[in-house]
Amino acid sequence: MDNNNMYNQGGSDNQENRMNPNNQGGQGNEQPVYQQPAYQQPVYQQPVYQQPVYQQQYQQPYSQDDSGLEEPVSFGDWLLTRLILCIPCVGIVMIFVWAFGSTTKKSKSNYFKAALVWALISMVVGIIVFVAIIVAAGGLAAFVNKAPYYYYY
Repeated sequence: MDNNNMYNQGGSDNQENRMNPNNQGGQGNEQPVYQQPAYQQPVYQQPVYQQPVYQQQYQQPYSQDDSGLEEPVSFGDWLLTRLILCIPCVGIVMIFVWAFGSTTKKSKSNYFKAALVWALISMVVGIIVFVAIIVAAGGLAAFVNKAPYYYYY
């Protein structure tokens, strides 16, 4: 017997059984062949982007007679200001005039108010440092006075 014939003794019905494993015994009751569903990649949808809605803002046209805006301090005015500050006693008086005067431009007034605040902070820190130095010097003097003196002849 041939090897091929040895397995094929059942006839053609047996060959169909081998080829189709879902077919059981060649009876007429055929079961449906299981098929895997085709793989479908999930569909990702991009979110719909909408441009932001901008509300139209009303912009007033530029007017020369607007009293809310102040003309800036000119370059020449700053030069003259710095020159006046160089005069010893007049400079100190003018700092207070420019800081608290009613006719001074707002930017110049704010500048000199800030300068006065920094001067006050500097004086307070200077006084604290001065007192600390005096206390340290007094402690050093007291320590030196307690030290024994040795005289050599």
